[in-house]
Amino acid sequence: MLAFGAWSWVIWVTFAKNLWKDGSGLAFDDAGDPTAYFWVHLALAITSFLLGTAVGLIGLRGVRALRRTS
Repeated sequence: MLAFGAWSWVIWVTFAKNLWKDGSGLAFDDAGDPTAYFWVHLALAITSFLLGTAVGLIGLRGVRALRRTS
């Protein structure tokens, strides 16, 4: 669970940075305004990041509880 939480931070933060810097024309139109592609993928990245963070925190609580009982 901790590894998944760390993976989520690395992957989804990197994805959001790359989405923001997209030069292919998918994320931003010719005027520089965000497209539907941008908003959908930003929502996916934020949701996945938050879920990964929650899973990582649950894992951290589990490790702490295991150490207290040992």
